[in-house]
Amino acid sequence: MERYHARMPETPQPAEAPPASPTPEGLPPPVRPDGAAPPEHPHPRAHALLLAVLAACLLFGVWGAWTVSNGSGRGDDAALRAEIEGLRQEVATLARSDQVSRDANQDLQGTLAERDEEISALRADVAFYERLVGSTSQRRGLTVHGLRLQSQGEGAWHFTATLTQTLNRAAVSSGSLTVAVEGSRNDSLERLAWTDLRQLEDAPGVEYSFKYFQQVEGDLMLPADFKPLRVIVRLAPPRGAAVEESFTWAEAVAATPRSAPDA
Repeated sequence: MERYHARMPETPQPAEAPPASPTPEGLPPPVRPDGAAPPEHPHPRAHALLLAVLAACLLFGVWGAWTVSNGSGRGDDAALRAEIEGLRQEVATLARSDQVSRDANQDLQGTLAERDEEISALRADVAFYERLVGSTSQRRGLTVHGLRLQSQGEGAWHFTATLTQTLNRAAVSSGSLTVAVEGSRNDSLERLAWTDLRQLEDAPGVEYSFKYFQQVEGDLMLPADFKPLRVIVRLAPPRGAAVEESFTWAEAVAATPRSAPDA
């Protein structure tokens, strides 16, 4: 018995398309068997041009963003600098105004101090005149009513002695004034005479001449190692006995100035 081997029918394979022949320039592209046109491939030059355009756009966008960012930063920096400069000018103006106010206040304080000193001196003058010519004042002969000492530096002192005479108001008191200072030096008591204080041998006294009162002024020089304690003022009229009045150094230095005119 013969055996037959059944064989499957072979499926026909599609025939391979013949290689496409190059299409000459100017001719239409070949048509596929199914009737569809083959896909077009971009030209290399067009592809390069497209990439160049894209790169240019990207660069332009980056440049624009950088320009906008940099311009905005510069604007903000300029505005900040202008604000800082304005604040500096305002601080300088306020500092000058404060200094002007301080100077004006200092001048005002100095003026007020001068006015207080003048008022104190005027009050002292009023009291002086009341004691001198008041209805209840006692009449006295030639006397030293007050003494004031002012330091001139380096041992130099300026003195102002107020002399009065109310016993004989019609008479004129005249003569010379000298000063002596008592103190200590090298733990020893010492008295400096007028010639020592003037640093001149046979130094003449300060002349005075008045009816009611007069302020007599002069200068003294103390040794550097001398400590003054008391001042003696001596009035020597041409006739009659000399008059002496003593004052402590402390009270003479602290005395209030008087502006009584010569009379």
